[in-house]
Amino acid sequence: MSGNNRDPERSLPAAGGIAAAMLLHLFTTFSAEPARAQILLRDVSRQTGITFRHTDGSSGRRYIMETVCCGLALFDYDGDGDVDVYFLNGAPLPGTRVDVPPRNALYRNDGGWRFTDVTARAGVGDTGFGLGVAVGDYDNDGDADLYLNNYGPNVMYRNNGDGTFTDVTERTGTANGDKVGAGVSFLDMDGDGDLDLYVSNYLKFSLQRHATTSFQGFPAYVGPTHFPPESDTLYRNNGDGTFTDVSVESGIAAHGGWGMGMVCGDYDNDGDTDVFVANDLCENYLFENDGTGKFKEVGLISGAGYDLSGQEQGSMGVDCGDYDNDGWLDFYQTSFQRQRAILFKNFGGGVLEDVSPQTGATEGTMPCVTWGNSFVDFDNDGDRDIFVACGHLHDNIELFDDTSTYFEPNLLMMNTGDGKFVDVSSSAGDGMAVRLSSRGAGFDDLDNDGDVDAVILNSRREPTILRNDSKSGNHWIQIRLRGVHGNRDGVGAHVKVVAGDLAQLEEVHSGRGYQSHYGTRLYFGLGNRNRIDRVEVCWIGGGRDVLQNVAVDRLITITEGAGLPSDPSPKAGR
Repeated sequence: MSGNNRDPERSLPAAGGIAAAMLLHLFTTFSAEPARAQILLRDVSRQTGITFRHTDGSSGRRYIMETVCCGLALFDYDGDGDVDVYFLNGAPLPGTRVDVPPRNALYRNDGGWRFTDVTARAGVGDTGFGLGVAVGDYDNDGDADLYLNNYGPNVMYRNNGDGTFTDVTERTGTANGDKVGAGVSFLDMDGDGDLDLYVSNYLKFSLQRHATTSFQGFPAYVGPTHFPPESDTLYRNNGDGTFTDVSVESGIAAHGGWGMGMVCGDYDNDGDTDVFVANDLCENYLFENDGTGKFKEVGLISGAGYDLSGQEQGSMGVDCGDYDNDGWLDFYQTSFQRQRAILFKNFGGGVLEDVSPQTGATEGTMPCVTWGNSFVDFDNDGDRDIFVACGHLHDNIELFDDTSTYFEPNLLMMNTGDGKFVDVSSSAGDGMAVRLSSRGAGFDDLDNDGDVDAVILNSRREPTILRNDSKSGNHWIQIRLRGVHGNRDGVGAHVKVVAGDLAQLEEVHSGRGYQSHYGTRLYFGLGNRNRIDRVEVCWIGGGRDVLQNVAVDRLITITEGAGLPSDPSPKAGR
């Protein structure tokens, strides 16, 4: 997946190429000593009771879907006020035999950093080959439904509201054939008050097309361009529990690619939801919505399609957030080894620009394969930091490339508040010292103490659970939306929080990062500001609510049209 080397088998550069790439990296990143982090992330994986272990179903035959498996979801499945964890899993591929088929796993958050496996009772132990996942209340009945984007038929689980789910794939018409899935998102593309479904597809795979390659005599996976590209699928919600495939009439089907992670967001602030798809070894797609669910692909003209040098990348995951608090959603995209990740700054007017070198936002990413990522204000200081999950896809990379390893520590870039980032990975706690091959990552407040924690899915291993122990003393607010005329969870709504000289923008997303879901509850750090002047919510469909003089250090629920928070009581803090 090298943007500078377009060999379809993901060829790695010769020694001279490696030296040149590393030299370029040195000239395009900062040389200052790493700052001491005010962020502290602790590895608490062993105390959680989570025993899930990922498998990619591999048998040594090196099928390409092994390399891109898989994501996770953080969401409150039972409506008890805390965030639960759902892990996707692989499935046995040809040549692999198992006594007990691996399955996805749902862990209920019991508080106190203890989780209970409730997969069997909930009925969500799918044994398909999981790749991407999104959560959304597609039927607007007040609970969170679950969609799985698999290799093979996809699955829609409807939440019954009693801690159990029902497989409604056939009824909803959302199986999506027998494809290799990737990222997936719910969105209200036409502002009609219910959630539609965007399903990204990776490539057209068949066993007859399967092949492997080798580097210096060692077996390796082929790259995605060995297989034909696949266009994505867009389903319109009919409002009666069924969906209709509108890929062709929406304009989506006209653009085939090798889709990976994706995120939906209103990048041009025009009140409707656009779609950013990170494509592997071809230009990224940015689908601009006209407000009716018709899309125009503007990746090239917007600046989102390619990196600063005009090269396509082995794009993996993508998230959006306003890192510089200028009122526009920016995008962060992860990539393959010897390609730095990309920070696309949103200048407004439909213009995005790769500002990675001058911001330091991709420091340390070049030697790694990077996957899950997000803009997260870990220290509640009022600006968003960046977390990047790392790990190679070649499990034998050390045999033919001494510049990388299969197991890698993850990366944390702290926002310095002036549009720049500093790599603080080495000083941000033992959670950042874990070395595994990470894929999907999710970020939510798992213990309801006012700061954001992290869960990382690791290929072929146990997950990593990180508790945020940052002692900043900064204030915060968390906001949960309840739509009335619009979709129930406020997916696509823009929320602006103003506290003195600080103004922040956030949006409710469904599906983001690398094939994962998290952050339905919105998080705003406030620094030392102890009062919020104004909270403004702009709902998909045109409604607007404004709250004034809002207290800090609490979770509030804002109901569309009510104008006042329905849960003014503070959550218990540390």
